[in-house]
Amino acid sequence: MDLSVSGLASGFDWKSLVDQLADVERAPQTQLLSEQNKLQQRNNAYGSMITQLGVLKNRVSALKSPDLFNARTAAVGDSSVASASGSNGAIQGSFTFNFLQLATASRLTGSSGAGRALSATNDVSALVLSSAGFSSSVSPGEFTVNGKRVSIATSDTLQQVFDKISTATGGVVTGSYNASTDRISLASAGEIVLGSAADSSNFLQIARLNNNGTGTVASSSELGSVKMANALSAANFTTAVSDGGGAGKFRINGVEISFTVGDKVADVLKRINDSTAGVTASFDAVNDRFTLVNKSTGDLGVALEDVTGNFLAASGLSAATLQRGRSLLYTVNNGGTLTSQSNTITEASSGLAGLTVTALKEGSATSVTVGSDTSKIKAAINDFITEYNGVQSLIDSQTASSTDAKGKVTAGILASDVDANDVASQLRSLAYAQVSGLTGTLKRLESLGIATNSKDNTLKLEDSAKLDAALANNLIDVSNLFSDPTYGIASKLAAYLERTIGDDGSLLTRQTNLTKQSQNIDSQIALLEKNVQVHKEQLTSRFVAMESAQAQVNRQLQYLSKYFS
Repeated sequence: MDLSVSGLASGFDWKSLVDQLADVERAPQTQLLSEQNKLQQRNNAYGSMITQLGVLKNRVSALKSPDLFNARTAAVGDSSVASASGSNGAIQGSFTFNFLQLATASRLTGSSGAGRALSATNDVSALVLSSAGFSSSVSPGEFTVNGKRVSIATSDTLQQVFDKISTATGGVVTGSYNASTDRISLASAGEIVLGSAADSSNFLQIARLNNNGTGTVASSSELGSVKMANALSAANFTTAVSDGGGAGKFRINGVEISFTVGDKVADVLKRINDSTAGVTASFDAVNDRFTLVNKSTGDLGVALEDVTGNFLAASGLSAATLQRGRSLLYTVNNGGTLTSQSNTITEASSGLAGLTVTALKEGSATSVTVGSDTSKIKAAINDFITEYNGVQSLIDSQTASSTDAKGKVTAGILASDVDANDVASQLRSLAYAQVSGLTGTLKRLESLGIATNSKDNTLKLEDSAKLDAALANNLIDVSNLFSDPTYGIASKLAAYLERTIGDDGSLLTRQTNLTKQSQNIDSQIALLEKNVQVHKEQLTSRFVAMESAQAQVNRQLQYLSKYFS
């Protein structure tokens, strides 16, 4: 028989009684939990206040920064002629820039004919399209000559293509290749009309047969070309590229570039462009030549040297022609001619502190007007007012008490809280008070059209025109009112907020203490619950003993009942 089952022998539900007694004993815990809940609510309220004060601190920090009041705007009269910007503290005034000559970059143009001609002879009966040295691959399909469709495959030779043209046109149009000019010619006694919207092969484009005509139509330029997608060893260079045994190197402006003949032409050019050589390398497929353009403008040269192998020589860059770059020539306010290596004029060139102007159009002039960025300052002041009011409204809601129609009073979670009320009071005192120690005419926020409201403790920009006038005519005093390191409103507010919500701030200390009190209550509750469990076990043990005794009595009664019966 399991005697721990309540009332099994006695019929008395003692377990319910034990549970009820335990609940009665937990009454102090309930009170502690209620107290802890209030502590947590206060802690959360402080957390909200600290967060809101942190936002205000950011706004105040912006207002106390001299950079805010030194911010500049640069307005350009004609944005198609120039663009401009002014750094903090830049010189103010209106300046006329006349751009006599724009800066350009030096260009090194390699010799043409970097790619080998399609054929060394006029006989192209063995020149297969798929392996011919065209600038791009020929696609199979059809193209049109004099309204007749010509179908080709990449396995065809160039002579077979000529034959197919002749067959399709009934011999009216014939084709040939001239090795000395590296061009294809189509001949006819009459008019030659090439192509249609339905053509599926690009042969006419690859052969550079772009114009219709009468009598003869020839390729517009040489056809043999370097193949950018091929390895250097198979890219159709006129002069075979050598890597000096597998470790080719060349230098551009002293920067060493490595290559092997197995590298693709495009990859070598990318390697140049990604390096610190300061040039942009490209290939002109139409004129079959390589070019290098300085990334910097101005009259700068390009230094080239084949170290191992002959890439620069094979690409025609060693014998390249240099087109010298030019520097920017300009005047300011019709003064003497000034020079800038780039089209972006800085203080070093113009002597105008903090002003940067970029020239966009040669032979044109425009005005550049630099002034204080008052819109940025005004926005910062409005942001401060918004966040200041947010703090005051939050503290007011946390500390206020209300009475309903039945006279029941509901107190805010921080009602009568000294710290919370002190924060609101200190902020008002610092924001509303007249600033002493300043020599200017502006001594308080009212001087800027900012009014105070004693009912809800908020600020309001009531006279925007007054603020605009102060920013336009008395910016130094506005700056001092907020950002003077000793007396400025923003400087004092920033110092107070640091003492309040900084690493060792008073509100953070208060929040830490509330957390510790809550943790202490957890410990008290745990100890009280431990005592409840001990008492509960003691009562349970006694009732189990009672059940045991009752069970023994029940057995004796059963024995006697059987005996006398």
